[in-house]
Amino acid sequence: MKELIDQMGTKHLFENTPKRIISLVPSQTELLYDLGLEDYLLGITKFCIHPLHLKATKTIVGGTKKIKGDKIKALNPDIIICNKEENTKEIVEELSTICPVWVTDILTIEDNLQMIHDFGILFDKRTEARKWIDKTRFAWQNFKKYIVDKPVKKAAYFIWANPYMVAGNNTFINELLNLNHFTNIYENKESRYPEVELKKIRLEGDPDYVFLSSEPFPFKDEHAFEIGRATHHAKTVFVDGEMFSWYGSRLVKAFDYFKILHEKIA
Repeated sequence: MKELIDQMGTKHLFENTPKRIISLVPSQTELLYDLGLEDYLLGITKFCIHPLHLKATKTIVGGTKKIKGDKIKALNPDIIICNKEENTKEIVEELSTICPVWVTDILTIEDNLQMIHDFGILFDKRTEARKWIDKTRFAWQNFKKYIVDKPVKKAAYFIWANPYMVAGNNTFINELLNLNHFTNIYENKESRYPEVELKKIRLEGDPDYVFLSSEPFPFKDEHAFEIGRATHHAKTVFVDGEMFSWYGSRLVKAFDYFKILHEKIA
């Protein structure tokens, strides 16, 4: 009998290593694949696009906020992987009647490393997990050396339009912005993803950079123009949202992406 505790503090008991997995988190689907668990993955969301071929070989059980409970139940899973931010409390409660639901909570890079460690124990993939932890730590330390002399600039990271919404505090995005020497002008907002008024952007920080994420909203040039016009002198940059918001094994690639981004906007 194996007793493990997820990142929400929930205790789980497993008589055997879970072999029938459903993932409702795109970035964690990618991590499960990279840990060598492709054959154990039964169901994924329509947003699980890495690696791309999984959409053709696995059962699509809905999205991250709207699931198809009947499809999930029919797959007879041993475990369902969720995330505090990606999935709702109601989804977790509903699925808990089917099988154990393992919920992650990722706000920092250390949280991310803990998740990889936990998956290594949970799925008996300790060696593979250690490999990804070591790769992440090496890339992280290397990036911190790269960024150490870069000046700190103010930034706003937009994730949605109509209404305009940004990444605030207590988000993984905010963690990565700070790592990149960008002070998030909205990190003092009470909401994690607050709505903002463009006409107030100068008063609320007047950023040096405005980042428009590639997900979940498809920003276009007209959005860049409208937001940029509301600032005093900000440079508006389209950025890869996966690199700023996906955790798991994706983070290793993100550090290289950040270096390219800094060279681009310098």
